[in-house]
Amino acid sequence: MDKKIIFDKKNVIVAGGAGFIGSHLCDELIKEAKVICIDNFSTGSEKNIDHLLSNPDFTFINHDLSEPIDLEEINTLKRFKISFQGIQEVYNLACPMSPDNFLENKLDIINANSLVMKVLLDIASKYESKFMQFSSSVVYGFKRKELRDYQVTETDMGQVSTTSDRSCYDEGKRFAETLVHNYREQKHIDAKIMRVFRTFGPRMTLGDGQMIPDMVANALEGKDLEIYGDENFSSSLCFVSDIIDATLKFMESDLAGPFNIGSDVDVNITDLAKKIIETTESDSKIVYKKSKLFMTPLLTPDIHKARNELGWMPITTLDNGLKKTIFDLRTRKRLRKM
Repeated sequence: MDKKIIFDKKNVIVAGGAGFIGSHLCDELIKEAKVICIDNFSTGSEKNIDHLLSNPDFTFINHDLSEPIDLEEINTLKRFKISFQGIQEVYNLACPMSPDNFLENKLDIINANSLVMKVLLDIASKYESKFMQFSSSVVYGFKRKELRDYQVTETDMGQVSTTSDRSCYDEGKRFAETLVHNYREQKHIDAKIMRVFRTFGPRMTLGDGQMIPDMVANALEGKDLEIYGDENFSSSLCFVSDIIDATLKFMESDLAGPFNIGSDVDVNITDLAKKIIETTESDSKIVYKKSKLFMTPLLTPDIHKARNELGWMPITTLDNGLKKTIFDLRTRKRLRKM
């Protein structure tokens, strides 16, 4: 196809844009682009994008991307002149993320890592768009005892079961990367893979089995802080603004990745819980629970490749990120009670 003319701003798609990370990405992209946010609210929330709905450069489309979509036939997108300008960038964050409802979402997760991928990659191919796949640290497998202090690199193959209860997500994310690679090779599109490690920050879902928001909420209410494991449970934790910074740097580059994007500092979750109790001035206690299927120890990333090739590294300290997250969760809890 002929190269499309870009008018005043580029057109970008954020699939899963009403989710935690996706909504923060929309906030940044809207500063310089026209943003088409596509979500079906399977785990995202309209509240995450409410503040953007009045912006003329932002459009929300409620659509299940496991089904094809004709962007040029949607009335609300006419002002984006897609038939003339096309789509310049596609960011894919469309995948249900709910630890407490993981088993119920298994088929939707499989669809997200296969059918949704094909729909979005076909859009990128049609419009010769840049494509960004938000993959996950789960492609490397779990943190086994012998790998406790090991930082995983992009060349590590990983160890994942195709038939485990988590396979829809873990093996699904690996298959999604395979789709990206082969579309890049066969369709000659600028398709990129970013492997995101555990992320935290404002807009995380409350009461959904995620460690940080649930621990903060419990601390604010004087309830026990639950850790799904023992006192040795640890994890890397990267603040969401650093993930967004990496995303923008990566998309601007001519690199394909994959890149590990996350914090290379392993944080003991018991120490984190104590810090939450201290920061919220709570009298809560820490208790240990049986591990959850979707809340398991994951490997810590080696991020030298991102530092050297993208000029990126996380800059938000755990303390500062935690304060911003607690402020957000405290505000949301207060609003829910009004």
